[in-house]
Amino acid sequence: MELHSLKDSFDRVAKKRKVSYSKTHEVTDLIVQEINKAIKVMQSSTLEYKSELAELKKKLQEVSPLNQLEGAQKKLNIALIKYPKALEKVFNRDISKAYQNIEFDSPIVNQIIASHFYRQGLFEVGDCFIAEAQDAEAAVAMRSLFQELYQMLEAMKSQNLEPALKWAAANSNKLKENGSDLQLRIHHLQFVKILQKGSRDEALKYARTNFASFAGNHMAEIQKLMGCLLYSDRLHESPYAHLLSPTNWDTVTDELTRQFCNLLGQSYESPLSATIAAGIQGLPPLLKFMTVMAGQKHEWQSMKQLPVPVELDKEFQFHSVFVCPVTKEQSTDDNLPMLMSCGHVLCKQSINKMSKNGSKTFKCPYCPTDIDLTQCRQLIF
Repeated sequence: MELHSLKDSFDRVAKKRKVSYSKTHEVTDLIVQEINKAIKVMQSSTLEYKSELAELKKKLQEVSPLNQLEGAQKKLNIALIKYPKALEKVFNRDISKAYQNIEFDSPIVNQIIASHFYRQGLFEVGDCFIAEAQDAEAAVAMRSLFQELYQMLEAMKSQNLEPALKWAAANSNKLKENGSDLQLRIHHLQFVKILQKGSRDEALKYARTNFASFAGNHMAEIQKLMGCLLYSDRLHESPYAHLLSPTNWDTVTDELTRQFCNLLGQSYESPLSATIAAGIQGLPPLLKFMTVMAGQKHEWQSMKQLPVPVELDKEFQFHSVFVCPVTKEQSTDDNLPMLMSCGHVLCKQSINKMSKNGSKTFKCPYCPTDIDLTQCRQLIF
């Protein structure tokens, strides 16, 4: 990728600068050393200073500081001259030839930008943008929603899990539908937090109150937590010391954010961030192609499809529609795609038909796995 060559150019400049800096210090220290020696001699001698100054001049000429610095500085200057050219080559200032002349829906664009600020927790910036844009009122509704999320995240930074526990309890059914064990993870952190304080009886009471409903699907994890009770006074030296790792909090924070966005029907990543990141990746090859097209005097503005592919990483490849491989029909709100236990996807109507409305299991059309309707999960496209 072209950015790698730019980084190499920057690294060369940094290396040459470091060499020049070291050489300058080395020569300067040598000059200072010779001057200090001459001063000491002159202070302890009754002879005239002229002879000592002449000797100092002779030694400085032998050091030849300008000649020593000239080579390193020359190499640094050459690297500095080449670097702006590398910048101009990679970051083409004129990108107008790489996009088609289309009119953007300004209210939608403003809403996306304002929503991005709220997603990042930049509420004052978002409010300021809305006030100046004057047409992003639809984003205001998202402010209160994401404000709730960031109140939970801020509380978790001080290890206060109460807001997150209340939200998870209020949305427990939806979390189960999504196959998320977020609620148990939060209880897990709270249990360990109580145990860290040395309150074994309080931790056991908390476990009895909150873990029972998860025993059916998460017994192994609950048993592991119960084992911690034996080491309540030395948990950091026990086989369960990994449960004290701060990464556990980071994992739950990420999962909370992901599930919160999911229940809102929003993507985990900001659409604006994903769009800009994809554009940065796709723009360099697109500019190259447009330069070739312009040289051959071809007009691409009217093309519906580019004659060459612009490769993007998998994280930027999305499918906004789904076509059922059985019926060959596009999914709808009444016929949503369903993820089967084997990992393959069919539309809901196809699964209902093959399972006789859930009355029996059926074979996946792609693999020999037996599929049970109750194990299928609805996907949101």
